[in-house]
Amino acid sequence: MNDRITVGRLFPANVPPAAIPQNRTNPVPKNAKPFDQVLQEQVVKLSNHAAKRLEQRGIELRSDQMEKINSAVDKAAAKGAKESLILMQDMALIVSVPNRTVVTAMDKQSMEDNVFTQIDSAVIIS
Repeated sequence: MNDRITVGRLFPANVPPAAIPQNRTNPVPKNAKPFDQVLQEQVVKLSNHAAKRLEQRGIELRSDQMEKINSAVDKAAAKGAKESLILMQDMALIVSVPNRTVVTAMDKQSMEDNVFTQIDSAVIIS
């Protein structure tokens, strides 16, 4: 047999490879970011300090709560916030909005008689 199969098509063997049509419908842009980098930019992270506070105070964040926090950060970012207080059920989180990072976390007991400083916005979620 004098034919070869290339990318699911049958071409005669005497056709030079340069004459074979290439699929160029979806080229990758030069400034494209890797998928993992795009994903990291969209997900809220916990700082080491916040992770320690959550552990010390016995707070566990479920995936549905993380989705709500992520949504709250999106809303704060849309309004131009930099450092935001997120109040959620019986906890408070201070979030660096541009970095999408939870800086610290408090339970209801730790929030009482506390003054929150160096924030420029607050988001209340249920």
